[in-house]
Amino acid sequence: MVAFVKKVQNDISEYAFLKKDRKFVLGVSGGPDSSVMLDVFLKLKQKYSLELIIAHVNYNLRGDDSEKDEEFVRKLARKNGLPIAVLKLKKNQKKAISEEKLRNIRYTFFEEVRMKHGFDFISVGHTLDDQAETVLMRLIRGSGLKGLRAMQIKNGKIIRPMLNISRKEILEYIKENKLKYRIDKSNNETVFFRNKIRNDLIPQIEKKYNPKIKGNLANMAKFFSEDFAAIEYFVDDLWKKEAVWGVEKILKLPLAMQKRILEKILLKKNPKLQLADFSQIDSFIRALHSVKGKNQSVICANLKMIRKGDKIDVRFVN
Repeated sequence: MVAFVKKVQNDISEYAFLKKDRKFVLGVSGGPDSSVMLDVFLKLKQKYSLELIIAHVNYNLRGDDSEKDEEFVRKLARKNGLPIAVLKLKKNQKKAISEEKLRNIRYTFFEEVRMKHGFDFISVGHTLDDQAETVLMRLIRGSGLKGLRAMQIKNGKIIRPMLNISRKEILEYIKENKLKYRIDKSNNETVFFRNKIRNDLIPQIEKKYNPKIKGNLANMAKFFSEDFAAIEYFVDDLWKKEAVWGVEKILKLPLAMQKRILEKILLKKNPKLQLADFSQIDSFIRALHSVKGKNQSVICANLKMIRKGDKIDVRFVN
């Protein structure tokens, strides 16, 4: 399917990370999405003189199926003459591992492989369907503009070249190219929140309300990303010009920019700070707007913001 490969190629070329002699770590689980991603990169390999390495994580959560997934990916590597790096976790996990923990394990390993070999990017096989699920998950949990951007085609060293490709197109490509792949049966279970969205909520919305909901949600993420980028452009410009930020300066800005400036102040104090949702930054904003008194304080995670008149002081909580 030349059109499919061309579509992926055009998308990633737009972000300027598909160039001659580039080196990519390919996160391959053995499932349909990552198997197609691998096949596309193999088709582009000669044209762009790409160097590829496969990275696979065996979480050891599904018994023999996990072992068979690993062996399948190893065979793919051997068949295509590619090096492979595998992370194998210990068996018999006594406690359930959250989606976030699994994600952190995966991306930490991918980055270790990238750094070890001096490669340029990490490529993963997320699709338009994954994007739609992510947007809906964040809507339900409560997220601001930044979170509703969902996944990006390029986010630092991580790229998602098939983010504009639907799962239907993936399956058509597999059929036409006679690709083999593994099925993760746990994707049909409802243990993880994403699986509930994928297998229950979205099919209900498609059936009862809007059959095009996946595409609409993915487009929403794109619009949110564009709007956020515009706000960031002006916020970054202001941030560079102002050495000191007081309450009066912040409150003169539009509310969306107030929040981003305040977030930058907090991140300057603690670069690893993670704001769980928009309500946390809103609590800081309310402290700045409060007319009850000139002195206000708010605690979030391990930081405490103290407003004294026009001054803002951020310190770690003991």
